[in-house]
Amino acid sequence: MVTIQQGLREDGIVVSMSQLCRWFAVPRRSVYYRPRRSPAKVKAELAEPIKAMIESEPSLGYRTVAGLLEMNKNTVQRIFQLKGWQVRKRAVGSRPRIAAKVSATERADERWSTDLCRVWGGKDGWLVLALVIDCHTRQLLGWHLARTGKATTAGAALEQALIARFGSLGRVRAPFLLRSDNGLVFTSRHYTRLVRSYGPNQEFITPHCPQQNGLVERVIRTIQEQCVHRHRFESQPHALRVIGDWIQFYNGRRPHQALGMKTPDEAYRLAA
Repeated sequence: MVTIQQGLREDGIVVSMSQLCRWFAVPRRSVYYRPRRSPAKVKAELAEPIKAMIESEPSLGYRTVAGLLEMNKNTVQRIFQLKGWQVRKRAVGSRPRIAAKVSATERADERWSTDLCRVWGGKDGWLVLALVIDCHTRQLLGWHLARTGKATTAGAALEQALIARFGSLGRVRAPFLLRSDNGLVFTSRHYTRLVRSYGPNQEFITPHCPQQNGLVERVIRTIQEQCVHRHRFESQPHALRVIGDWIQFYNGRRPHQALGMKTPDEAYRLAA
């Protein structure tokens, strides 16, 4: 605003600052405002490890970074803000939500959740990733990456989850709930017959309400942001190797806010 006033004076036009502020609808106090404090400084020994971690894993939030570095989360958040490293969140809309049973549970092996997502596999084209998680510990118990999104793909992920949790395939002693959407894969005769043979009870969300399967949907978003979208897979074996390594990191090393900044494996050991 001061520059505009000086330019007008050079042309022989004298306009007061009050008039300029009215023309441009700018409050006068903002023209004369001068910051009184110098910007806060950040210690290099605190900022450097944080910067190194977000450069290697740009999609990690400040809570996860604080958990991995064993630092105070408020300190890490402040450094994020001062350095301009914090990503602006998308505005939350006001879409109405139906009242429904949440997928989270009070104990392990009470409810599992499963879903599918697509992954670009380079020369092998689009691949389908099937996931099975425990809704209490957030553990990724089973997963399978295939070229087709058939019931056999979802079934392979379920069988891997059963082996990971119980050590072998067979009918479970205490049936648990297996939540999924109403897709053709999960409602097919092959898949429903497979689930019945192992003992879990299937439950389906209300059509067009993916928030009822929110835990596995959130895991899918996390794996896409922190793994899939950060790599250019050349083939299916390449994708298998990278996704497998990330899932080991997710279960064993990545702290989770909903678990009190514990990893899923730690949460299961405490719940067992």
